[in-house]
Amino acid sequence: MSKVALVVGAGPGIGSSVAKKFAREGFKVCVARRNPEQLKSLSKEIKAEGGQCIAYGCDMRKEEDVRNLVESVENTVGPISCGVHNIGANIGYKSVKDTSTRIYTKVWEMATLSAFLFGRELGGKMTERSSGTLIFTGATASWRGSAGMGAFSSAKMAKRALTQSMAREFGPQGVHVAHVIVDGAVDNPNTIKFFEEKDPKIAEMFKQKREIDGLLDPNDVAESYWHLFNQKKSAWTHELDLRPWIEKW
Repeated sequence: MSKVALVVGAGPGIGSSVAKKFAREGFKVCVARRNPEQLKSLSKEIKAEGGQCIAYGCDMRKEEDVRNLVESVENTVGPISCGVHNIGANIGYKSVKDTSTRIYTKVWEMATLSAFLFGRELGGKMTERSSGTLIFTGATASWRGSAGMGAFSSAKMAKRALTQSMAREFGPQGVHVAHVIVDGAVDNPNTIKFFEEKDPKIAEMFKQKREIDGLLDPNDVAESYWHLFNQKKSAWTHELDLRPWIEKW
């Protein structure tokens, strides 16, 4: 019987690559975004390769939506062996002076609250079975608060602390909780398209870095997520940091 993976925040880049990797390994892959229409191409691509993919619409900031998502997958597809929380929440550079309460709250909801709801609902299922893996995507902001990143950094640091608490609570119950710090620019078509419109110089820099493997390749990142899932209990990794070879840190 195929195992089941649930990837939330399965947009272009890391989320899609993780979903495709697990599908190639024989998993039934369930993917979720707030707008399920945006998952059509990913679902079609996975199925074209012979994989299994079920798409869901879910606002991960809403408790009832998250609970319904987990229940639906568990009851109609099967017990979830691996859950991946890959919601970004980066709104770009914005001075603290210009950050409204609404924006600050929205970023926290996307990065931290959604991770809490996801970990709580899925962790509850996994601890009952004494097995499973939960992987949360972090960023450079998870460990450094840069100027212009007040809302994002505080939310990502909170998410990191949350995963540590989950690891210490769920680990002794047989559930592997991992946090992956993605420290650098990801080779995401949406990112380059965004900067082509906003700042062509940055877009050109990204293209030059891509030519020398200077951007994080989502497919290579997905291999690390697969490695985390397959780790033995005797040697679990909680935190993994990934960056291109030319990245300063």
